[in-house]
Amino acid sequence: MNLKKAKRIIKYLVVHSADTPEGRNDKAKDIDRWHKERGWSEIGYNYVIDLDGTVEIGRDVDKIPAQVRGHNKNSIGICYIGGADKNLKAKDTRTVKQKESLIKLLKELRKLYPSAQILGHRDFASANTTCPSFDAKNEYNNI
Repeated sequence: MNLKKAKRIIKYLVVHSADTPEGRNDKAKDIDRWHKERGWSEIGYNYVIDLDGTVEIGRDVDKIPAQVRGHNKNSIGICYIGGADKNLKAKDTRTVKQKESLIKLLKELRKLYPSAQILGHRDFASANTTCPSFDAKNEYNNI
């Protein structure tokens, strides 16, 4: 994976879930549309991990993402498709391929931003969310 390094100072690599129903095969273009419907200029995340493990580029890393209130300026946002059961209740729905791709992406990002902390969206005080439906901070603390 050949990733572009942001010109911004990055302190956080933030993991999100799309909060979409398990198995629904949404893509970055869908999230882009949802975010534009909310009045945003474009998709808020920098990377999206599809059900099959494909890593899609979202918002360019040189642009400030829209993903964690108060921490966007110095973070990179990574979102996996899924994160909810059929009733839209939080559930870790990551496929094996998504788990593999997420680890690989985080390792590559860690090379670019060695001092950045890997956190889930829910680890920020301003968040008030269950996103990403699993404990990313603990799961990825050795990357």
